[in-house]
Amino acid sequence: MSELKTYDVRTHGCQMNVHDSERLAGLLETAGYVDVASVGLDERPEAADVVVFNTCAVRENADNKLYGNLGQLRQAKKLSPDMQIAVGGCMAQKDRATIVQRAPWVDVVFGTHNIGSLPALLDRARHNKRAEVEILESLERFPSTLPTRRDSAYAAWVSISVGCNNTCTFCIVPSLRGKEADRRPGEILAEVQALVDQGVVEVTLLGQNVNTYGVEFGDRLAFGKLLRACGEIDGLERVRFTSPHPAAFTDDVITAMAETPNVMPSLHMPLQSGSDKVLRDMRRSYRSAKFLGIIDRVRQQIPDAAITTDIIVGFPGETEADFSETLRVVEQSRFSSAFTFQYSIRAGTPAATMDDQVPKAVVQERFERLVRLQDEMSWSENRAVEGRTVEVLVAPSEGRKDSQTARMSGRARDNRLVHFSIPSGGEVPRPGDVVSVDVTYGAPHHLVADGALHGGTYAVRRTAGGNAWAALQDAPVPGKPGVSLGMPSIGKPATAPASVPACGT
Repeated sequence: MSELKTYDVRTHGCQMNVHDSERLAGLLETAGYVDVASVGLDERPEAADVVVFNTCAVRENADNKLYGNLGQLRQAKKLSPDMQIAVGGCMAQKDRATIVQRAPWVDVVFGTHNIGSLPALLDRARHNKRAEVEILESLERFPSTLPTRRDSAYAAWVSISVGCNNTCTFCIVPSLRGKEADRRPGEILAEVQALVDQGVVEVTLLGQNVNTYGVEFGDRLAFGKLLRACGEIDGLERVRFTSPHPAAFTDDVITAMAETPNVMPSLHMPLQSGSDKVLRDMRRSYRSAKFLGIIDRVRQQIPDAAITTDIIVGFPGETEADFSETLRVVEQSRFSSAFTFQYSIRAGTPAATMDDQVPKAVVQERFERLVRLQDEMSWSENRAVEGRTVEVLVAPSEGRKDSQTARMSGRARDNRLVHFSIPSGGEVPRPGDVVSVDVTYGAPHHLVADGALHGGTYAVRRTAGGNAWAALQDAPVPGKPGVSLGMPSIGKPATAPASVPACGT
């Protein structure tokens, strides 16, 4: 019997990359490789036979992170010349041959549009004994046609579109992911149904800008229809999506969220800045009043919605008055949490060459003020949940201190992280099951639910997701599903239909 060849996929960046890495793992498993994590500790090699970096290019330190990681593998490559190193994702799409010049021990470089080529590129590099660099400029087929090895038995990502038609001056993603390409509704719903049939109880719909979904087939209300169609799938308990764009966010989506029970009351709505001047310079086609109007209308229809955001501090030309506007909008919006970033120059974006780059010390001071304010807001919002009973979808390892605190962890319907206690003699839920517990304390970044220790609510509901997780405990990587085949691509019709059918048809 031939020796097993192992792989290790290392992911940097957003949820799109996480889902792409599941596809890369599926491709490698289909090609005969095995996950290095599935090999027993006594037999596990120090480095896998194939190491794949799925990279991000959004932040300036992404370059340093990649080349630092590649440098750490240089010695392993010297000791094991047959080892192969591949670099894919947004950084590969951006830097291309530069990666091999800076790290000549890399064997394969592939981009965002041709992840399906990885096994063939590895074979070609091995045969030709040279680095293979293959970057496509556009998507040839939707990546959901590729085999996938999901990370979770009970939750799954589902791509509804790839690429982005926006031209934000700080963002390099459109040049790396390309123009928006939408999947047909029937294809998406078929994939969701197939996942539910495998025990999945939660799906997250993915796109660079989910609420422009339908632009390719001429239906501006397609995303709201898609949410409602997901609500018709029996056994699908939770639907989430990320990320929308304020400029294209319409009231029909809010109503669909409010009226579809399995669409969760959580919304990630990127603000980026509260200053209308900065938003104009960023080429974000909305202003602070429109953004706050969206937040108000969401809370009118979904009063308990937890709303999160992204904010950039120190964009070129940002003044103290501009930053004060951001603080004002943050305070009015009452975000449950925020991903806050210090602006960093990305070569190839219009913002990189703008005048009035803000000094690092000024950016740092503003950033610290923003974080302090948002922490106060997050804490206040979480304290408001104290005393409520929440439904938690149990996760295998969300809490870093679960073993020390004898708690388990998971996500509430509004996506808040909850650490909960199990009463003496109480049923222990499985990952993928749902528990109802009373919140006893709202910390700035999580909720604690210890009410069951004092006679409070504690109810476990076993789910198909928990059954799926339990069935995989004897798998090579416990709890992690095997490879599922890609969904057949329906593709874009050759000619646009006279009228577009509703989702699900």
